[in-house]
Amino acid sequence: MDFFADLQARGLVHQATDPKLGEWLAAKPRTVYAGFDPTADSLHVGSLLGLIVLRRYQKAGHRPIAVVGGATGMIGDPSGKSAERKLLDKETLERNVDGLARQMRRFLDFDPAVTHNGQGPALVANNHDWTGGWSYLEFLRDIGKNFPVNVMLGKDSVKSRLGGDAGMSYTEFSYMLLQAYDFVYLAEEYGCELQAGGSDQWGNITAGIDLARRMHSRQVYGMTWPLLTKSDGTKMGKTESGAIWLDADRTSPYEFFQYWVNTDDADVGGCLRMLTELSHEEIASLDAARSENASARESQKRLAEELTRLVHGDAGLATAQQATEIFFGAEIDGLDDRTLGQIFADVPAGEMPKSQLAGEGLAIVDALVAAGLAKSKGDARRTVEQGGAYVNNRRVDGLDRTLTAADLASESVIVLRSGRKKYALLRMV
Repeated sequence: MDFFADLQARGLVHQATDPKLGEWLAAKPRTVYAGFDPTADSLHVGSLLGLIVLRRYQKAGHRPIAVVGGATGMIGDPSGKSAERKLLDKETLERNVDGLARQMRRFLDFDPAVTHNGQGPALVANNHDWTGGWSYLEFLRDIGKNFPVNVMLGKDSVKSRLGGDAGMSYTEFSYMLLQAYDFVYLAEEYGCELQAGGSDQWGNITAGIDLARRMHSRQVYGMTWPLLTKSDGTKMGKTESGAIWLDADRTSPYEFFQYWVNTDDADVGGCLRMLTELSHEEIASLDAARSENASARESQKRLAEELTRLVHGDAGLATAQQATEIFFGAEIDGLDDRTLGQIFADVPAGEMPKSQLAGEGLAIVDALVAAGLAKSKGDARRTVEQGGAYVNNRRVDGLDRTLTAADLASESVIVLRSGRKKYALLRMV
């Protein structure tokens, strides 16, 4: 199966401006770009598909350019939005652009010493670099004159907003012109011939193709991938607590891993095809196993492993798997307060002064009472004597057991357990 046919088989081609795009890609290495909106200093799961598509292009021998919208981010893309976005200040945008560029290095090869079929390394470009110096008159003269207003009004992103109560500002209406010029500039400067994006970007992509033709008589191409949605039509990567981010400080490896482990059976097959580099044969085998025994969640575990390793590396995957195994009684050690708090978000917690761990230490009986796992010291003694008390999932052998700083499972937390499943946290403050 050739590269483009593989993209199609994985469900990664939604629209293409040329029915023979696959043949065109197979003819020689090409340069392709996709844009990323710097509304935060981290990408989220909704952006993951774009990075993975660019990664696939690079592995197939093409050169990817990731454009971070330092200029377009000042306006905000109206596509798919029912109201105007909050405008970001220049300092915030610069911080966000830097954050996204750092994250992209986990997915794309930027090493100038490495070539792919004679192509240069991946490139991160900020469109503020080539638009920031424009005057308004230059913009109108050089770009605006090439945009028929009737064509712009026909784009879905514009029509949907003009038909709603919120309407559309002139600022947002101009967004399409700026993004379209990105394609023209990249075509002239880097020989970029293909823009890829989510299906909601089709209007912006075709506007760029039209502008390249009008300004420089260039033939360039476009393709889109489908938006990453669940079978119920809602966007993937959204939870009750917010977005699933690619930054470990925003969404821990454990949270990220658990999100994919909990993927619905109806969605996991598509995610395996679109988001992982597993072979079609292995995915088909996982599909068959899921049909025979869905409760084993083998597909979900494989998906979670592949994506957590890709986004957070082997160390992040190991941490996530360790945290997951804790539910099945694995000993707890070497985690941080945040991860423990996420694992045991729904269990009670008590507090004691950290000084109690000094000297002779804190008696296990007092610890169980303080954590709320025993109503009284007598109740706590019975739990210990019957072998039902655990510290960090390690059984307590006797009533003489005391807790010291060595028993901290993280910076300030000790995990206590009574019986098989009754947990509590003891925070040493």
